[in-house]
Parts: sequence; structure tokens; C-alpha cells
Amino acid sequence: MPLTISELIAIVLLVVIVLIILFASIKIVKEYERAIIFRLGRLLGAKGPGLFFIIPIFDKFFKVDLRVIAADVPKQRVVTKDNVSVDVDAVVYYRVFDPVKAVTTVTNYNYACQLLAQTTLRDVLGQVELDELLTKREELNKRLQLLLDIATDPWGIKVTAVTIKDVSLPETMLRAMAKQAEAERERRSRVIMAEGELQASKIMAEAAKQYEEHIIAMRLRELQTLTEIARERNLIVVTSQTFTTGEIAALTRAFQSKEAVKETKE
Repeated sequence: MPLTISELIAIVLLVVIVLIILFASIKIVKEYERAIIFRLGRLLGAKGPGLFFIIPIFDKFFKVDLRVIAADVPKQRVVTKDNVSVDVDAVVYYRVFDPVKAVTTVTNYNYACQLLAQTTLRDVLGQVELDELLTKREELNKRLQLLLDIATDPWGIKVTAVTIKDVSLPETMLRAMAKQAEAERERRSRVIMAEGELQASKIMAEAAKQYEEHIIAMRLRELQTLTEIARERNLIVVTSQTFTTGEIAALTRAFQSKEAVKETKE
């Protein structure tokens, strides 16, 4: 017996409804995602990755991204331990390691992590002095990461890193630091000059001691100085100093050996 038009329409509608329900039941999540399913308000657990089925109307699910999230912490006004106001901004890197906790224990884990990072940043940096903030960023980053990781662990969140991006100082503080750096450079230059004078005085004292013990060397140095003066000024220098025959011979040998060394070098 052939079907009537009303029966055909009913069958078509039934097929369409079944297909709609079937398509609504089929869900897919990516490799880095998990689906947290609730049936009539009760937690069923996490599904994924890949294909899974739900019961439309009765089941509701939330997708959770398991990848590392980089959250920019807005610039915060921080008063350091030595009462200096600075503006600090940072970046927090975190990921979800337990998607069930991330959905069931906190309303919005992304927003909660950002607020927690802001308050922790102000608390930690407010306990250090400005010099420590500028020179020990690596230690402060580790301290912030540890505190945030402990606080977010009940939420199923793992904080992998915290990085202080920038520290903005007031203009008056920048000028004061520039003056301090200039004074430090001046101090170092004076210390270096003093050390040079000290070393030179020690060497000159040793040289004077050697000249005192070796009179011939002293006289040789006098003649050498007079020779250099005469050579530069085109003068004839006459000295009243008298030398013995042995001293003259020693001085002659010294001059000859010196000239021989110069010729060898040339």
C-alpha cells in the first residue's frame, strides 16, 4: 500500500531530526584540547583528543586549551622598599595540566591568573630595594614564578615562567642615577691614577737604590742624559766631573755595547 504524502513528510522529518541529533552528538577536539562534560549538572570527566559523543540537551561541555598561554601583566605602580615609585610590567607563562580542576575550581582561570600575577608582582617587588630590582631580575623572576605556581596549583594550572619586561623610573631618579654613575667613574679614574703613582714611586725607589749601589751606572746615566740633551739641542756639553782610567774604560765599553745593541735592532 503506497504511503500517503503526510506519511512521507513525517518520515522525512523524522530522518532530519535523527540527523540533527546525530550531528549534535558528534564532537571533535584537537590534540591540544580537552572537553569537560557535564550531564544534567554532574561532572562526567574529560574527553579527547579526537572524536567523542554527547547527548544533546542533557550534556554540556567546555573546551580547555592545554597549550602554554602568555599573559601580559599590565603596568603596575610599585613602591620599593626604599620608597621609590616605579612602573613595572611583566609576562606570565602558564598552562593547564588538569583541565577538570581548571573548570570546576575557578570561574575563569585565565582572568584569575592575570589578577593573581598583578597582586603578587606588587607584593614581591615592594619588598626589595631599587638596586635589587634593577640588578637581580633573574632572582625576582624565579621568586615570582614559584609563588604563582604554588597559588595556582589547586586550580590545575602550572606557571612555567615569569619575566619582568620593563622597569620605568621617574625622571628625577634617572638624573640622580646618572650623577651617581658619573661620580663612580671619577672615583675609579682617581684610584687608577693613584695606583699608577704608587707603582711608579716603587720602581723609582728601586732604581735609586740600584744607582746608589752602582756609582758607574749612575755616571753612565748622567752622561747618557747629557748626550741626549746635546743631540736634541745641537749643543756641546762640558762636564766638570773627573773620571778615573778604569771608570772611563767601563763607560766606553758600556757605550760601545749600547751602540752595538742599537745597530743590531736596526
